[in-house]
Amino acid sequence: MKDLLRSYGRALTAIFVLAVLGWALLLILLPQFAMLERAMTAPKRSLDSSIAVALKADAMTCISVLKTYQTPDAPAANGGMAIPSPFGMASPSPQSMGVPSIGGGRPAGARPYVLQCDRATTHRPLVRERGEPAFLDTTYDLPLIRVENTGPIAEQITTARQIADLAETLRGDLLAREARTTKLTLSNFEALVSPTLIPFEGAQRAADDASLVKKLYRVVGLRFEVDGQIYERIGLIILARTLFFAVLATALALLICYPVAYKAALATSPERAIWLMLGLIVPYAIVELMRVYAWTTIVDNRGLINSLLLWAGAISEPVQFTRMPGTVFVVIAYTYVLFMVFPILNVMSTLDRNQIEAAKDLGASTWKVHRRVIIPHAKPGIAVGCIATFMLAAGAFSVPRIISRGLQAEWFSQTIYNKFFESENSNIGAAYSFGYTLVCFIIVGLFMWIMRTRLKDFARVQ
Repeated sequence: MKDLLRSYGRALTAIFVLAVLGWALLLILLPQFAMLERAMTAPKRSLDSSIAVALKADAMTCISVLKTYQTPDAPAANGGMAIPSPFGMASPSPQSMGVPSIGGGRPAGARPYVLQCDRATTHRPLVRERGEPAFLDTTYDLPLIRVENTGPIAEQITTARQIADLAETLRGDLLAREARTTKLTLSNFEALVSPTLIPFEGAQRAADDASLVKKLYRVVGLRFEVDGQIYERIGLIILARTLFFAVLATALALLICYPVAYKAALATSPERAIWLMLGLIVPYAIVELMRVYAWTTIVDNRGLINSLLLWAGAISEPVQFTRMPGTVFVVIAYTYVLFMVFPILNVMSTLDRNQIEAAKDLGASTWKVHRRVIIPHAKPGIAVGCIATFMLAAGAFSVPRIISRGLQAEWFSQTIYNKFFESENSNIGAAYSFGYTLVCFIIVGLFMWIMRTRLKDFARVQ
């Protein structure tokens, strides 16, 4: 701060500080607070008021379907199909969507099965984080009413109407009650560590238990057995696998980029170094998605690599590169190579070459020159490159999605996307996203501690 004041004066320094604070507030803190607020908010469809809304919707749909069977000789207007509930997604039940009823027109004295009529009951299950199961009627002292399919159609309609009225009255009371209570919860974060039952048959279970990866899951507690049933913490497994893959991709990028940076900075004349850097930069003038899609023409079953191997007779069937995690590592390393090579190159270029010559004159081998002279000097650049590449790899979405095309286990970024946009569990998706950010920051902090790198050392990268 003193250097800023001395160089730019109070006015320009104040503008600079305000700009940095505004940038940090608008682009970093506020989005994270918004994500945390959503992560700690219970999903709307799990609220009791939403259960009441779903009950009313099912009762009204039941009424609409039953009216088509009131005329004995008239066929059902919709061919006997149950009308999906417009508020079906408000229910936490996995069967919340309308399912076609069985049969066509109404037989004499009976009606086909209608899912919404079967669900039109005040004995509706409620969503609870833990404890004994709860139901709408017992929790809120409602009469136990359900639409029986054995009575006259008119009587069934009357019962469904009564259920709809009770649900509407209860919905208003619950909305008022929920408005006065806090909606914050940690249940969305608990979903990340909650176990999932994995159904297995005898032979399949034996083969799965013999897997080395599954044995490792048992050791670290990601897989366990209760009463003969196998449970796995799916969320944590995907998280751990993604972080492991991101670390491997970062290590691969470092192995590729360190020799390139050394060659460009210290082992090549300035004229040749320019051409070497142009060779790195020019491909990145193309949009990232286009470069990723270009890799599909290389690794496909009939892509460039397989075509050459088949032509040479080296293989009889195409190699399934799209099923290999190593393919994703290579493409990620290629995609983010500049974020690794430039920080290392910038720091290496500040090293006095006389130090290298002096080390060689003193009898140091090439390995010792790198270990004792070049790597310690380039450590800030290596740290910045590894951090940038790791964060980009951990958050990669397009590369694993396009390259694997669903043929490999998904990365955690894909899980978050699915929570937000596929299963409409944005609250759980926010919890996953916020938790993932914290875990990545912790890993970066540990890496900086291991490298003994401080924030001010990163100034040498510029």
